[in-house]
Amino acid sequence: MEPTDLELVDRYRSGELKAFELLVRRYQRKVYSIAYGVLRDPEEAMDVSQEVFMKVDRYLDKFQGSASFYTWLYRIVVNLCIDHIRRAGRGTGVEYDDAIDRSGGVLAACDIVPSQMGSDPSKAYRDKEILRHIRDGLQQLSPNHRAVIVMRELEGLSYKEMAEIMECSRGTIMSRLFHARKRLQAYLLKVLNEEVDEIV
Repeated sequence: MEPTDLELVDRYRSGELKAFELLVRRYQRKVYSIAYGVLRDPEEAMDVSQEVFMKVDRYLDKFQGSASFYTWLYRIVVNLCIDHIRRAGRGTGVEYDDAIDRSGGVLAACDIVPSQMGSDPSKAYRDKEILRHIRDGLQQLSPNHRAVIVMRELEGLSYKEMAEIMECSRGTIMSRLFHARKRLQAYLLKVLNEEVDEIV
């Protein structure tokens, strides 16, 4: 039977180095996926992923266990991504509607890979263009707004989990998500209308 996260944490604190390696193996893909979702750059996501596990190693003795290990880890990833964006000066400072269906709506296109686009070349091209516009739109959002979009729309986290990770109230999360969705929708509508005008 697989040891729980807390068991691995306790074993590592007791000096068992292998326990930390098991935690890294368990979460390295997830950490990279979150970092890439926020940063949209594979090299930067890899750098942040490395930094995350260095920070986990350094501060694991401060982990209290009041939240799950995964929530604590997720908080580190999101905070490091936000710091990374701010240091790079890529945040625009601009602080999208539940009508966009997470199971198959516009944002679900972020996870589309070529093999899932089907055999219709024109549909594959349209999907690829929508995906590009969404990526560009995410870059227009502030780091906090980008993080809540990734957490909710790509990772499927609950408002409670998001509030724990961002260390704020559920109301703040809902407000950030509302404004982020609104900004992203406005950006997408503007871009798509410009494309229609070019065609006409």
